[in-house]
Amino acid sequence: MKKIVISFSAAAAVILYLIISLFLPETVDVLVIGGGAAGLSAAIEAAEKGADVILLEKMNYLGGNTRRATGGMNAAGTDAQAAAGIEDSIESFFNDTMESGHQMNNEVLVRIMVERSASSVAWLTGFEADLSDVGRLAGHSVSRTHRPRGGAPVGREIVPVLTSKVKALGVDVRTENRATALTSRPGRKGKPAVVTGAYAETNEGREYRIRAKAVVIATGGFGASPELYVRMNPALKGFKTTNHPGANGDYLYLVEGLDAALVDMEFIQTHPTVEPDNGVLITEAIRGNGGILVNSEGWRFTDELGFRDVLSREILAQRAKSANLIFDRNIRDSLTATDTYFALNLISRADKLEDLADLLSINPRGLVEAVARYNSLQAGRGDEDFGRNNLPRSIIDPPFYGIRVAPAVHHCMGGLRINEKTEVLTQSGLPIGGLFAAGEATGGIHAANRLGGNSLTDAVTFGRISGEKAALMAGYTR
Repeated sequence: MKKIVISFSAAAAVILYLIISLFLPETVDVLVIGGGAAGLSAAIEAAEKGADVILLEKMNYLGGNTRRATGGMNAAGTDAQAAAGIEDSIESFFNDTMESGHQMNNEVLVRIMVERSASSVAWLTGFEADLSDVGRLAGHSVSRTHRPRGGAPVGREIVPVLTSKVKALGVDVRTENRATALTSRPGRKGKPAVVTGAYAETNEGREYRIRAKAVVIATGGFGASPELYVRMNPALKGFKTTNHPGANGDYLYLVEGLDAALVDMEFIQTHPTVEPDNGVLITEAIRGNGGILVNSEGWRFTDELGFRDVLSREILAQRAKSANLIFDRNIRDSLTATDTYFALNLISRADKLEDLADLLSINPRGLVEAVARYNSLQAGRGDEDFGRNNLPRSIIDPPFYGIRVAPAVHHCMGGLRINEKTEVLTQSGLPIGGLFAAGEATGGIHAANRLGGNSLTDAVTFGRISGEKAALMAGYTR
């Protein structure tokens, strides 16, 4: 009889616990959904303003796609640029971003991003992030891409720094906890709904509810979902992706029923240099530091620092629908980010260009002549063949290296429509109460084509704004 009573009591306790979890929610000032650069930045800003913050991340790690970021983070007018003698301006950065996006960008949001870019870099370096190396990525008129000393991968530097800061601030970070739906109440007098929190689920399947004064969506894009990116752009059928497995467009189901506006959903960027067999992104910084692209005949065929959409089209137009990235010891030594590719045995190596061509199954004579031509241009008046605006190094120091590359899905430029306060807008342009968004879950900033290095600038800059505005809505003004 005693056993029956204990068993019943245990079952009753479990039922009572579930009822409490669902109907008597936890309360918090600011709820951040997503733990990449945007979500971590939002959580830090909100916590520093004094707000109590919960951060939900469905994966068992923080960082999202930021963990995979290699090339760097763009900013104009930084101390690192000044130390390197680099002259840059907000207007130059703005114009490069608008040109990359085919002048379809939201100019207000672009202006905010470029004007606050140096502040965002300084904010990170204030947490002891190393962003002292400045290089140039494709599409830039000036060197403004910040990365760690020696050209190391930028994501590996930023994610630990942001993670340490959120923990130091006492943010309640919950990995393997997925937001399943937002909660809301009707707006007054015909105004949009007001978001009041979210339902969440643990990795073990326990459901619970969080009531929040403000919610920030920072779940990233949908680049890991072929179903979604092919639906948005059928031309991408069969393309591989560089995205981490959690980038599944979670924001789309979170905003269901809120009349949230979407923008630029058809604009999905392919990165032109991805190793096709393993789907490993080969950093643009190799080209920025002097590497060249050649086709199966061994010849250069394009400006290696052109916009990503242009380069992707140029590569796919080649007979093999791929290209070969060629560089030498000097370029390798300038970028420790290349160490990963060697560790994965992705790089072919030879002391002579003819032997490298054989390893890559390309025309040896063509490669030798193409490299000789490039070196003469580098030593002379510049790239008279394709108009490349920066030829920082010749390719003369053996050993020589090469890797086959082809385009793969990389970044979703479209997402939730936001205003300058990062408030999520309805179809009619009104802000949804209590709901903010930042990072790749938003659209309008990059438009038709993202400028390399702008994703981190976007995520950190607007992540900070969203955290600040969410804390303000929660009543914190310091």
